[in-house]
This record gives sequence, C-alpha cells and structure tokens, in this order.
Amino acid sequence: MRIGIDLGGTKIEAIALEGAREVFRKRVPTPRGDYEATVRAVAALVKEAGEGTVGVGMPGNLSRVTGLVKNANSTWLIGKPLKQDLEKAIGREVRLENDANCFALSEATDGAGKGAAVVFGVILGTGVGGGVVAHGKLLAGPNGIAGEWGHNPLPGPTPEDLPLPACYCGRAGCIETYLSGPGLSNDHKRLTGTALSPEEIVALQGETLGRYMERLARALGSVINVVDPDVVVLGGGMSNVAPLYTEVPRLWGRYVFSDHVATRLVRHAHGDSSGVRGAAWLWE
Repeated sequence: MRIGIDLGGTKIEAIALEGAREVFRKRVPTPRGDYEATVRAVAALVKEAGEGTVGVGMPGNLSRVTGLVKNANSTWLIGKPLKQDLEKAIGREVRLENDANCFALSEATDGAGKGAAVVFGVILGTGVGGGVVAHGKLLAGPNGIAGEWGHNPLPGPTPEDLPLPACYCGRAGCIETYLSGPGLSNDHKRLTGTALSPEEIVALQGETLGRYMERLARALGSVINVVDPDVVVLGGGMSNVAPLYTEVPRLWGRYVFSDHVATRLVRHAHGDSSGVRGAAWLWE
C-alpha cells in the first residue's frame, strides 16, 4: 500500500492507495506556525492510514547541501530537518518532494497526462510552480528545482508588462507575479484602479483576462522550446478558466521555435487530489 501526504499551508491530507484504488482519505487543519505540531499531525495521519510506503508533498524543497527545507511558503518549515523528523516520528523511510512535482507525477501516472512520454505539470494558484515527468520518472535535478518555471522572468516584456512587479523571492518580473491568482488581481487593479478577485475578473471576460492568456502563452512557449513536452497539464485555481485551453494553444505558436506545435494543453484529471496522489506515487 502507498500512503501519500499533502502538507499544505491550511490543511494536511492523507491518502492510501492499493494499486490505483483509494482505500483511505482524511484531512486535518495544518497547525500553522508550529513545526513540532505539524510533524505530529503528519505522523498521526500515517498511523491511521496503516502500513505502507510514505510519500510527502510539501510547499518547498529539501536543500541538496544541508537536507533542510528551503523555498517553503509555509515558513515555519524553513531550515528544519523535516525528512529526518518525520522518519523518526513515523518509524519508516519517507520520501519528500515539492507539491508541484507531486501534481505532475500524479497527472502523468494516471491522470490527464497518462501515456504521454513527457509531461509538464503546472500549478496556477496562489503561486506558480511546475514539475517535469519523463517516461514515468519525476525529474528533480541536482538542485531540486527542475520545473520551477514560476521564478524565471516573464519572456519578452512588453510596455503593458512594465513596470516589472516585485516578487517575494527578491527579483522582479517573475512569471509568478503575472500568472498567479493574486498576480491577475494586481494586474487588473494596476491598469483599472479597481480591486477584483480572480473569479470576478474571469467572469468579465475582458482585457485583463486577455493579457493573462497571452502571457501564459508566452511563458509556456519558452517551456516548450526547452522541454518540448507531449502534454502540459494545468492545476490550481486558474486551471478552471475554460478559455485557456483554446486561446493559449492558439497563441503560443508565435513563441515556439517550430512550424507546428503538437503539444497538448489539458486540464487536470484529479483536481485537488493530484498532490496527495502524486505523493503516494513517489514510491514506484
């Protein structure tokens, strides 16, 4: 049996799979700001799920140098030996990966990218992340950042993209500052003076959404030029915007170095469950 844990900022979810069949699922609130309580909560969920391999998806990465958590939105995890502490609390080996990598692995294994040779999984939510799965194998990379396209600069800034928005990572003009849900709201307010939620902006079907889709096409075009995936799978709140799947492929051809783009853009198959399922699939 494979046990997956999705360690999020507001909830921790556990799932147990026998093959591809779900036999256990439970969610509990995340003890925000309390590292020790977070470790205890994960260990309790694993104990309740039963015996089996354990994979954990988290909002960050493990440093290849120190083994400690880095780049985590859940800041109370940063600098902590999460893998070692979880293994001590659970009493078995634990595999940890970035939550976007888990999303990509889930969708490539038995989701919207099933059967594709190369899958690029994209999270378009509060933040922007990604993961790459090639021939069924998750690509992590020596720095643990494979697929982290959200903190690359938006390609080819136009006058409409200026001034470059500041990003929490310390840079400016990151893809995340344009293509996250908050980035969409900030762009609308900057150009109209009106504060609206992403949902309200999408409902308008206006110029702000048009700019968003063109920027997404530009950003994914650069990914296609480097990775050339068979499928790009979208997840996160912005993945529910239906026009993306027709408009973005129509636009991205102008940014791809080819006379034809065969890459497919598809919506996730497992929704919010992709992360936790992918964590379980960290064990082959």
